[in-house]
Amino acid sequence: MKLEGLDEALVAAAQAGSSEAFSRLVDRHQQAVRAFLRRACGDWALADDLAQETFLAAWPRIDRLKAGASVRAWFCGIAYRKHLTVRRSAARDRLRDTAWEEGRESAQDAAPADKIALERAMADLPADQRACVALCLAADFSHAEAADALGLPLGTVKSHVARGRARLLQALGVQDEPC
Repeated sequence: MKLEGLDEALVAAAQAGSSEAFSRLVDRHQQAVRAFLRRACGDWALADDLAQETFLAAWPRIDRLKAGASVRAWFCGIAYRKHLTVRRSAARDRLRDTAWEEGRESAQDAAPADKIALERAMADLPADQRACVALCLAADFSHAEAADALGLPLGTVKSHVARGRARLLQALGVQDEPC
């Protein structure tokens, strides 16, 4: 049996639900996928992780592979999309880290008395309110993200942030700017 014919038979078996057939497809093509990702990423460990993610993502989608299509190309396409996702995520992380560093530098420029007053005002907030303020105002979480992280209803998080912000501004002697 030709190699292309073997792939087609394994794909048909995998599409029928055979995890063993899919495993054989992975065995046949994992070196090519890993080599591709190593060249694309330049990071062997990341490439190996992405290859694993590729095969995990491919198994439930095997039914989407058209008859006669190249399995190797299909796997590499999934791998490439995984690689792009990681690159986009890394770019967002760099932007977030840069913004955090810039914010940290401006916070370090604050007067020591203001820093102390802010710490005291934060300490005086109720625990739930303090957590909401810390996530939404200091860590740039959205209200929905903070609600998910803290297991609180969205409206409660919004209320805690508004009340906490007002108390912090009052403690610092700063007038709230109208929106």
